[in-house]
Amino acid sequence: MNKTRIASLIRQLLVEIGEDPKREGLLKTPERVAASWEQLTEGYRMTPKGVINNAIFSSESNNMIIVKDVEVYSLCEHHMLPFIGRCHIGYISKNKVIGVSKLARIVDLYARRLQIQERLTAEIARAVMKAVGAEGVGVVMTCRHLCMMMRGVEKHRSMMTTSSVLGSFHRDQATRMEFLTLVGRPDEV
Repeated sequence: MNKTRIASLIRQLLVEIGEDPKREGLLKTPERVAASWEQLTEGYRMTPKGVINNAIFSSESNNMIIVKDVEVYSLCEHHMLPFIGRCHIGYISKNKVIGVSKLARIVDLYARRLQIQERLTAEIARAVMKAVGAEGVGVVMTCRHLCMMMRGVEKHRSMMTTSSVLGSFHRDQATRMEFLTLVGRPDEV
C-alpha cells in the first residue's frame, strides 16, 4: 500500500469537496487518513495461515465450541462507510481445536477488507471449517450499517443479521438449532 499516494488523493478529495487542505485542522489529515486506511484494509495483506500461526491443537473433544460477541468493524464495499457489530462462531471439532483468539483474528482478517456482510459471514465460516477440518461450523453476525444510517434511507435503529452454516450445522437441524439457541439473539449492537 502506498500511503504517500493515498495522502495525495485525500488532499485532492478535500479540494474537490470545497475544503482547504492547508487550513490548520486539515494539515495532517491526508497522512492520518492514509494511516487509517492502512489499518482498515490490512486484511488484504493477511492470510488465514498467517493469522492462525500454527495454533491448531489436537483434542479428544468432539463437542460444540462457541465464541460469542466478537466485535466486527468493516467497510461497506458500496459506499466505503463502516458497518459494526458482533459475530458468533461455533464449530464441532474432529480431534482439532483452534486457539480461541485465532477465531477473532479470522474475523478481523476478512472484516478488514471492503466487504458486504453476507460474504464476510460466509468467508469466516469457510476459513474456520478449513482450519480445523470441523464436522460443522456456524457463524451468525449482526451489524449496523452506517451507509444505511447516515445517508439514503437514514434508518438509525436498523440491524442486519446474516448466518452461514456448513457441514453438520447445515445438514442436521438439531445441531443448527442448538447453535442458534446457544448464541441467542443479540440485544444491541
